Amino acid sequence: MTGSKDLQTINLTLRILFRPQTELLSKIFTNLGVDYDERVLPSVTTEVLKAVVAQFDAGELITQRTQVSERVNKELTERCASFGILLDDISLVNISFGTEFAAAVEAKQVAQQEAERARFLVERAEQQKKATVISAEGDSEAAQLISKALGSSGEGLVELRRIETAEDVAHLLSKNRNIVYLPDGQNALLNIQS
Repeated sequence: MTGSKDLQTINLTLRILFRPQTELLSKIFTNLGVDYDERVLPSVTTEVLKAVVAQFDAGELITQRTQVSERVNKELTERCASFGILLDDISLVNISFGTEFAAAVEAKQVAQQEAERARFLVERAEQQKKATVISAEGDSEAAQLISKALGSSGEGLVELRRIETAEDVAHLLSKNRNIVYLPDGQNALLNIQS
C-alpha cells in the first residue's frame, strides 16, 4: 500500500521471479542468510513502489500503467542487483484504489451523465422552440391565405366552409342510433301512452 502524487491510497500487487547471482552466493548467504529473499525483497520492493508511485497521480497510474511498470522494473532491478539478486521478471499484477478515489470516479461519472442529460434537454428545448416558430409562421401564412381568399371570393368561401362543416356533423349524427329525425315544419303526432 502506497500513496500517489495526488495523495490517493493505492494498493499494488507485484509478481517477481528472481534468482541469486551464483558467483555471489556465498557472500549472500554469509551477509543476508539463507532467507535472503524474505529479508531483502519486501523492503526493497516497498521502497521502490513508494518512490515510483509517488511520481504519478491516480489517473496517470491507470492511463500510463506501462510506463509505471517499466519504471518499477528498472529501479527494482538496479536495487536488487546491489544485493546480488537477479530479477528475471517483474509484473504489475493489480492496481486498486482507496474508497475515496472510487467514490470520486463514480461522482465524476454521475456528473458527466447529468451534464449529457442537461445538454440533451437544452437541445430538445431549442428544437421545440424552432418547431413552434415554424408552426406559428405556417399559421400566419394560412391566415393570410384565408384572408386573401375571403377578399377575392367574398362570402362564398365562408358558405363553403359552413356546408362542409354541416356535412361533417350530419355524417357523425347519422352513425348514432339514438337520434331520431323529425321533419321540420310539420306537425308530428306521436302516440305516447302514459
